[in-house]
Amino acid sequence: MAVSAIRTLTDTGTGAVPYVLAALAGVIVGRTRRQKVYAAVASLLCLGAGQLLRRAVLYLIGRPRPPAGEWATHASGWSFPSGHATTAALTAALLITAVLLRSPPGRFLIVTAIGCWGVAVGLTRIYLGVHWLSDVVGGWLFALAWYAACAGAAARWLPRVTTPVHKDDPDAGRDAQLHTST
Repeated sequence: MAVSAIRTLTDTGTGAVPYVLAALAGVIVGRTRRQKVYAAVASLLCLGAGQLLRRAVLYLIGRPRPPAGEWATHASGWSFPSGHATTAALTAALLITAVLLRSPPGRFLIVTAIGCWGVAVGLTRIYLGVHWLSDVVGGWLFALAWYAACAGAAARWLPRVTTPVHKDDPDAGRDAQLHTST
């Protein structure tokens, strides 16, 4: 029964679930419809590009998985960094950012729950015998590094695109030029 529950939890770290959650993070962050769309697309790009980059690292390193006789679930491909751990951590970082930017009541509990989910998905991969601890830690660290790069890029580029231009703003003319030139 425990293995079945853990398989269910591990399944939330792959497939459609993380992408739906990443899009939700973008929707939470945006204030206007346009901002919600931009932020959702940016979150999905962050997650998707992170997965592509992780796969490149996976094939470059080519680390074998633990012995197949110890597996309690199906797994394929190389082991380092863990895809489930990377995906869950990256998705959790996007959701945590969204929650913190909106500052809803109970945000500490929400952020804690999201963080625990991200960690738990990675730990399930070890429990199920398909990854070494270092694969999971590597996935978490990869996710955090990629998230930091994406957050830095978003902080630099997204405000130009998503910040509405107000006609009362003394820099409105300059900002309007920036909006049309980007």
